[in-house]
Formats: sequence, structure tokens, C-alpha cells
Amino acid sequence: MVQRGQHDEWERYARGAEVLAVPAEARPAAAAAASPSPTAGSTLAPRARRGRRRRAGRGRRTLVAVALAITTVTGTAGWAVAHEQPAVTGPPPGAAAWRADDSLGRPLPDPATASPTAVARFFAGLTTAEQHTLAQRHPLITGNLDGAPVPLRYAANARALAVERDRELARARDDGLTSQGRDRARDRAERYAALLAGDRQILAFDPRDRGQVAEVYGDLTRARRAAVIVPGSDIDLGSYATSTAPATPPRAATTTADRADAGPGDGASAPPADAEAAATPIGMATSLWSELARQAPHTGTAVISWTGYSTPVGLGLDAATGRLARAGAPRLDRFLAGLAAADGAPAAPPTVLCHSYGSVVCGLAAHRIGSDASDLVVLGSPGTRADSVADLGTSARVWAAKDGSDWIGKIPHVELFGLGHGADPAGGGFGARRLSTARVEGHAGYFAPNTESVRNFARITLGDFDAVRCAVDSDSTAADVRGCVSDLL
Repeated sequence: MVQRGQHDEWERYARGAEVLAVPAEARPAAAAAASPSPTAGSTLAPRARRGRRRRAGRGRRTLVAVALAITTVTGTAGWAVAHEQPAVTGPPPGAAAWRADDSLGRPLPDPATASPTAVARFFAGLTTAEQHTLAQRHPLITGNLDGAPVPLRYAANARALAVERDRELARARDDGLTSQGRDRARDRAERYAALLAGDRQILAFDPRDRGQVAEVYGDLTRARRAAVIVPGSDIDLGSYATSTAPATPPRAATTTADRADAGPGDGASAPPADAEAAATPIGMATSLWSELARQAPHTGTAVISWTGYSTPVGLGLDAATGRLARAGAPRLDRFLAGLAAADGAPAAPPTVLCHSYGSVVCGLAAHRIGSDASDLVVLGSPGTRADSVADLGTSARVWAAKDGSDWIGKIPHVELFGLGHGADPAGGGFGARRLSTARVEGHAGYFAPNTESVRNFARITLGDFDAVRCAVDSDSTAADVRGCVSDLL
């Protein structure tokens, strides 16, 4: 997700790319007139000349799109380099102390190399007291250890957040720091305090660099159906923790519009207060969680907002390349494998929903997460670094959503010299099941209340494929819609 202040710049880039990437004959007459004409003395047959022009045009359009992308992200090279983000990988601080801990009389699983299945087996062999002793002694490691019991991770992360909050509060009172340093410490302390407020369920917390966090909405230990949301650019602990999460799904009065697609057993509509709130990671998760409660009030559900990788910041090479996505993909893979292995895991593999740059992360992880995810949904995607569903190499069902109002549809879907993210997953030739996005507005609107997209996300998460509505042409008939849905079963 791109910050609001950058939307205009992205849209200007998108419009320029759209114009330059079309054939000259489709541009305004003035632009077409400026295009080179065939040599007057050419002896080529008209059909041969037209074929050569088409081939050259395709090549020029690809090169123009790549050149435009390069110009956009490197035209102010100092700006781009200044915003290059370090990729946080490996276990959080405290791993050395964890490995050296022999209090149980046996080695603890290496947080860097032990598989989530091995971690789950290890904790299954401990008493409850032994588990909580480890969480007290090593909260950051236990709280981020994929495969550890879910409730234990909540408790460990609460302790880790309290420790980090107190450390930053002490720094905020340190006269040895500059006033700016004290202000930054105070800001971080406030973010940690926000994540400690109420009964928030923090499944992962890493204070390194810009910070990472995963939060659960709903009762994950009793959930029959679950979803994991992977956000895009400009999301970190600072931007994530500025809002507070409700302890229960918000409820709202049912309207006729809300009930238009409701089936038997559907509950009241429960969207967030407005569409703007649904554009934040917390808003995305609570909107989907509310929609799940509306559609299936008697089914245990949970939604996880996973900001577990270093996201790009603003416009720059990070957003145009796969460097951060390649670092984030193994972390997503390990996180999902940990959910599948842990005590307190949901009954069914989750649906994974990937927004914007998050879909690049999911695309690179797809071949590893097939057994740990039932469905993979990419929305507002710049590409997945694959040419087709088959290239993703996943056994999960693959879905795509892209609304016509989303500026990302104007970005050239190319990948050359490491720039760009490849084919459009919402394109007809990619092979994904294309979802209806009726009532969506803009790049950040897919989780907004009462949109067809968020309803579809809930239907997929619940396994209610018969109710999923597909993207169809405006002249399609009801029979076409039914045929599309039948093809999904």
C-alpha cells in the first residue's frame, strides 16, 4: 500500500506509462504525426511493412515501459538510494542467549534452522510451567518462534512489548540523547503501548529497524476458517500501531443492501466505520473479520494481519524490484508452516490475501506455501514475478482482483533487467480466477465495507465457492455468471 501523499506521483507515472506503451496510431493525432513514417523509397510490400512495424512497435513499447520505470525510480538517484530499506531476516535479538540456555537439560531448537514441525514437537514435550519459563526468559525468541503454541506466543510477545516499551521510555528520559533521539524513543514507546492495550493478540513482534508485527483478530485456537493478509508498501510497526483493534467484531444494523446477497444463516452486516479505515492493515483485517461474522455467524473464524517482512518505502528501486520480496517470501513460508504445525492452529489451511507489493512476496513464496494455504488471492497486484498460475508452482487455488479504478492497472506489466514484476495476474492469459470488484474505489479500496471484493474474500475463506462472484464483461448474462462460478467448484 502506498501512502496517500504518494498516490498522485504514482498516478502521474501510470498515466505516462499508459500513453507511451500504446502504439503511435492509437495516440492523439499530434503524437501520431510526430512518429517516424516508412521510408518513401521502401520496396517492401504493404503487409510486410505492417508486420515489421507491429514487431518493432511491441519491442519499442516494452523498452519504453522499462525506460520509463528506470527514469521514474532512478531519475532522482539520491532520493531512491536514501529510501532503500534493509531486509530484516533471521531470528530477532536474543538468539545467542536462547541457544546457550541449558536450563532444561537439553538443547533448545535453533530459531534460525529448526523447522516449525520440530519446534512444535519440542514444545509438545514440555510442561506448561517449562513453556512459560522459556517465554519469560526469552520473550522475543519464543514470541516469534514459528511452531510454538499460539497462546504462548501471545504471552511472550506481550512481555517482549512491555520490555521494549520500558527501554524506550528510559531512553526518552536520557539527557545523553539529542532531543530528536528522545522524541523517537517516546514515539516507539507509544507504539508498543498501543499494541499492549486491551486484549490484543500479537502473534509476532520484531523491534528491529522499522519493526514488524502480526496480529490475530478472532479466536485462532478455535477457528475452523482463517485468513492471512499480506500488506504492501509503506507498512511497518510505526504505521501499523497507530490504530487500535477492537476486541470483538464491530456490528452494524442490517440494511436491504447488506442483505442483497445474504444466504441462509447470514448474520448482520459488520463493516468498519468507513472505507478509509479499511485501507489500513488493521482496517483490512477487521473488515474481513466482520464480513466473515456476517456471512457465517456460527462458524469460528480468525484473520491475521501479517507485516512480517521489510516493505518498500515510497517510490524507489525497492518498489520496482523483487529484492525485499525475495527476503520476505521465506518468512511468509515459515510463518504459514508454523501455523499449520502449532498447537492451537486453525482447523483448515488459511486463505492468504496479498495486496499490492505483498502479492510479489506471495508470488515468490507460492511454490512453498501450497500445502499450508488453501487459496491464494492477489489484489491490486503489480505482478507476481510469474507469467502464469502454472509458473507459480502452487497447489493452492489462485484468485485475482483488480478494479478499473485502481491506478496500478496503468503500470506496465513487464520485467526486464530486474525491474518490474511481470505479467498481470488479473489478465485473461494468466489463468487466475478473476473476482468481481463491484463498488471498489481505488488501489486501497478492496477491503472497504459492502464491496463485492471483501464479500468474495470472505466467501473464499469460508469455502463457499458457490457464492463467489467472478469478474465478467459488462454484456455478460446471468447464465455467463453461473457458468463462471460453476468452473470454480
